[in-house]
Amino acid sequence: MTIEQTPLEGCYLIKPAVFNDDRGYFFESYNQEKFDNLLGNNIRFVQDNQSYSVKGTLRGLHFQKGEHAQAKLVRVVKGEVLDVAVDMRPGSVTFGQHFSALLTESNQLQMFVPRGFAHGFVVLSDEAIFFYKCDNFYNKASEGGLHYADPTLNIDWKLPHDELVVSEKDKVLPYFEGTEAFF
Repeated sequence: MTIEQTPLEGCYLIKPAVFNDDRGYFFESYNQEKFDNLLGNNIRFVQDNQSYSVKGTLRGLHFQKGEHAQAKLVRVVKGEVLDVAVDMRPGSVTFGQHFSALLTESNQLQMFVPRGFAHGFVVLSDEAIFFYKCDNFYNKASEGGLHYADPTLNIDWKLPHDELVVSEKDKVLPYFEGTEAFF
């Protein structure tokens, strides 16, 4: 397992060691001890989530605030997504910046998104299965989000906006301006 610091403070790409042979492949997708050693801190995941989505589905940008903030370790089991993290931590040197990475079933990349970040993804393949671990339990009263088409963030979702499949809830999320108080 190797780790690469993204341009966002505390956000990492993680590449597992994949063992291929004529039967297919094997890899360890998560190992607490190795993960702690790579990150240099002690994250304990308490909840696993999985979603299935079709091409163009955009989920995000979501976060949990306050004592219910969540760090996430995300990966794609099937398909291809553009995964996006936005630093929402006032005082962070990368506050208000975003990073995106292509996560696919073939590259096996994972992204670690720390607490205090908004997170989302868009499906670029015909379908995708997206899996993620959270270090805190979901709390409906603490959920928040940012509008996917926020002009301040100017995220390139790699698909035209008229091809995006977005929930009604996500279409009315607030813009980045004024969200500093969330964290």
